Amino acid sequence: MQNDRTLFADIKYQYHHGGMTIRLIFINALVFLLIQLASVFSRLIGGDFGVLTLNSLAIIFTLKTDLYGFITQPWGLVTSIFSHFTFWHFLMNMLFLYFTGRIFATFFDQSRLVYTYIIGGVAGGLFELLAHGIFPTLQQESTVIVGASGSIMAIFTALAFYRPHLQISLFGIFPVRLIFLAGFFILTDLFSLGIQDGTAHFAHIGGALVGMLSVKNLSSSKNIIHIVQRYVNYLTNRLQFQRNNASNWKVKKGGKTRSTMHKSDEEYNAEAKFKQDKINSILDKISKSGYDSLSKEEKNYLFNQSKNG
Repeated sequence: MQNDRTLFADIKYQYHHGGMTIRLIFINALVFLLIQLASVFSRLIGGDFGVLTLNSLAIIFTLKTDLYGFITQPWGLVTSIFSHFTFWHFLMNMLFLYFTGRIFATFFDQSRLVYTYIIGGVAGGLFELLAHGIFPTLQQESTVIVGASGSIMAIFTALAFYRPHLQISLFGIFPVRLIFLAGFFILTDLFSLGIQDGTAHFAHIGGALVGMLSVKNLSSSKNIIHIVQRYVNYLTNRLQFQRNNASNWKVKKGGKTRSTMHKSDEEYNAEAKFKQDKINSILDKISKSGYDSLSKEEKNYLFNQSKNG
C-alpha cells in the first residue's frame, strides 16, 4: 500500500517512534538550522545589528574555555553539546551518533542513552575548561567549544567497553572489534593534545572516560549513570512537591488561607466513601455498646466530622 504521509507527517512520525537516537539528532538538527538561519540574517542585515546577532549566537551556543567566560555564560556547558556551526561538522557527528546510538539502544534503555550523551558532553566540556586552566600553551588564545563529539564519544566508548568483542564492518568490508576502534580514537586524541587543529581533543577524552565509567558496576548504586539519575529524580520530585504545595493554597476573604487539594472525581469519591464507612462503623459501635465504649480517637474523629458537616 502506498504511503500517503506528507514530509512533515513523516518527520513527526520518526520523532515520536524513532527512539532517543532520532530525537537527539532532531534536537541537534533544529539547533543547527536555527544557527544557520540566524547567521544568514546577520550577513544580510550587516552593520551593528548583524554583529550583535553573531555575538548572540556565540553567547548562547558555545562553551567558553576561559574562566571568566565560563562563569558569566555557564549554560554553554549544556547548549554547546547540541550545537554545530558548519555543515560537515554537523553531518559527521550525526552519522556517528545515528549508527552508534542504534547499536547502543539494543543493549541499554533509551533513558541511559540520553544520560550518557549529556553526562559525556558535560564532562568533555569540563575537561576542556580544566586543560585550558592548567596548560599554558592552551591559554595563549581564547577558545570556544561546540559540537556533540564528546557526547558521542561517551556513547561509543560505553558500547565498546560493554561489548568489546562486538564487531562492525568498517566501510562495509573490514570486520573490526569495537574495542579496537575505540582504542584507536582514544589514542589519536591523546597523541593530538596540544596541536592547534580546531578539534576539542580533551572533550573527546572526557567523554570517553565517562563512557568507560558508565558501564563499570552496571547494577551498582555507585554507577555514575545511576548516581546522576537519582540526583535528577530527587530534584524533579522536590520541584513537583513545591509546585503542588504552592497550588494547594489559596487566599480567602479577610486574608486567611486554607489548603485546598485539587482532587479528581475518583479520588474525591474514594475519600468520601472512606470517611462515611468510618463514621458508620463508629455509629454502629455506639448503638451496640454506647458512647462511652468509643476510644478518644474515635470520639475526636466523630466530633470533627460533625463540625465539618
